[in-house]
Amino acid sequence: MRLGVLDIGSNTVHLLLVDAHPGAQPVAYASFKRPLSLVQHLDAEGNIDDAGQQELIDFILQAWEFAAKHKAKDLLAFCTSAIRESTNGAAVLERVQRETTITLTELTGEEEAAMTFFAVRRWHGWGAGSILNLDIGGGSFEMAQGHDELPQVAHSVPLGAGRLTREWLPEDPPTAKSVKELRKHIKATMKGPAAEIAKLGAPNLVTGSSKSFRALARITGAAPSSMGSYVKRELHLSDLGLWSQRLTAMSAADRLYLPGVSEARARQMLAAALVAEAALQIFKVPSLQISPWALREGLILRRLDQLVFDGPLDPPAHVTAGPAAARMA
Repeated sequence: MRLGVLDIGSNTVHLLLVDAHPGAQPVAYASFKRPLSLVQHLDAEGNIDDAGQQELIDFILQAWEFAAKHKAKDLLAFCTSAIRESTNGAAVLERVQRETTITLTELTGEEEAAMTFFAVRRWHGWGAGSILNLDIGGGSFEMAQGHDELPQVAHSVPLGAGRLTREWLPEDPPTAKSVKELRKHIKATMKGPAAEIAKLGAPNLVTGSSKSFRALARITGAAPSSMGSYVKRELHLSDLGLWSQRLTAMSAADRLYLPGVSEARARQMLAAALVAEAALQIFKVPSLQISPWALREGLILRRLDQLVFDGPLDPPAHVTAGPAAARMA
C-alpha cells in the first residue's frame, strides 16, 4: 500500500510517499517538497498574508498531482506551529479545504511531541528502555519521555530555530549581546517543562529527531546521510559548546560551506545549536543519539496500526474529490 504524508511545517512543505503495510517497516518511495516559510508571510497582526496562503494552496495542488501520478491510495495531511499559532490559522485551514478539498489536521504541540516520540520508540524498540526525545522544529521545540509507545510527559515550547532566529538574532552575523540574551531566554523557557520531565528519572536513552539535530550532528562529525539510516550518529555536548561559538562568528553565507547545512537552514543553525546545548545541559546528559524517524514516520505508523485493528480503509473523504481525486481513487 502506498501512503502519503503531507507535512506543512515552519520551514518547508513536504509530501512523502512510502510503501508500507501493517507489520512492515515503511520504505520511502518518493518525495516532493519546497521551501516555504509561512512565518515570513505574517503581517503585523500575526496573520498569514494572501501571498503566503496562495503559495501554500499552489503547493498542495501540485502535491496532489504528484501523489496521484505515483498512485498513492491514502494520504495524511497535517500542519504544525506555523499555522497553529497564526492569528488567522482557522481561516487559512478553511480556505485550503475550500480551494483544494484537502483537510489539514492541526496538531497541537503536545500531539506533535507524542507522535514524534512514537516513531522514535518504534525505531529503537522496547530494549531501549525509557527514552527522552528532543525535537527542534522551525517554530517549536518538543520534549517527551516515557517507557511505553506514547510518552508519559510531553511538552512543546516556542523555541523553534526559525522563530528564535527571527525574533532574537536579526543581525548576520549576530552580536555577542543578542546571543547572550537568547541563551538566557532559552534556559528560562525550557526550565519548567524540563523540570517536570526530569521527575520521571534518568532515561536509558536520549535521542534527537528533526533536520536541525541531524545537521548539527553532521557539522560535528557524524556520518553523512548517504551512508544510510542504520549508521549510529551522536551529538555531544562538548562539540555543541565549541560549535555554538564558531557559528556565532559565522555569517549565514559562511555556514553554507559546513557539511549538512542547506541554504534554507543556514541562518537558523546557531539558534538550533543553542537550543540543543541548553537542553543537554538542563537534562544533564553528555550526548544524544540521532533518530532517523520523526513526526512523519510516527503518523504513518499510527495509520498502519489503524489498518490492523479496523481493516482496510477507504480513502478519506477529501481523497474522493478535487483535482487529483479521480486518479487516486
